[in-house]
Amino acid sequence: MKTITVNKNVLSKNDEIAERNQAALTARGIRMFNLLGSPGSGKTTLLENALAHPNVDKSKIAVIEGDLFTDFDAKRMDEIGIRTIQLNTEGACHLEADMVECGIEELNLNGVETLIVDNIGNLVCTASFSLGEHHRIAVTSVTEGNDKPLKYPKLFQTADYVVINKIDLLPFTNFDVDRFKADVLSLNPNAKIFVCSAFKGDGMDEIVEFLTK
Repeated sequence: MKTITVNKNVLSKNDEIAERNQAALTARGIRMFNLLGSPGSGKTTLLENALAHPNVDKSKIAVIEGDLFTDFDAKRMDEIGIRTIQLNTEGACHLEADMVECGIEELNLNGVETLIVDNIGNLVCTASFSLGEHHRIAVTSVTEGNDKPLKYPKLFQTADYVVINKIDLLPFTNFDVDRFKADVLSLNPNAKIFVCSAFKGDGMDEIVEFLTK
């Protein structure tokens, strides 16, 4: 019996395209962020409120929104004046590098310095597929519990930035911020961790700074 390692071949092809994406963007002076997190973690709210910040030059930002079927999130970006394109996978649980390559080709990136991909809500598949990003951001919320770093280690091992969101709800949960930070740093000592409430606006200045500096 012959065994074919399909996943390895798929990832290898994806990585080739991801490298091409990154090289093309780097040549144009554009940084790309890959925004990852579970459904309901507040990724899009975080992005929406960060990019609506008065210190943000919206002409230098573009967003690729990933979703299974709707364009709800792309409309939210459009409403705050961010040039945006929607990628619908129609059931696939993550974006892949070739999808993002198509988005890059369709977007007008003239004058853009920062491109942000708002990936599909998923803690597993999204962590395995590079899109060509220069930086990864993992978003989690206090309502999700403390166990996420150790249960989904690859996401946190590969993230440059980790955002603990919905900190305003901390009194209503048993979430332990110190334990969560310790677990993240045990997996990834170089991760930069931020605590915020995207909805309330608390802690957003630091996030705006690393997204746009």
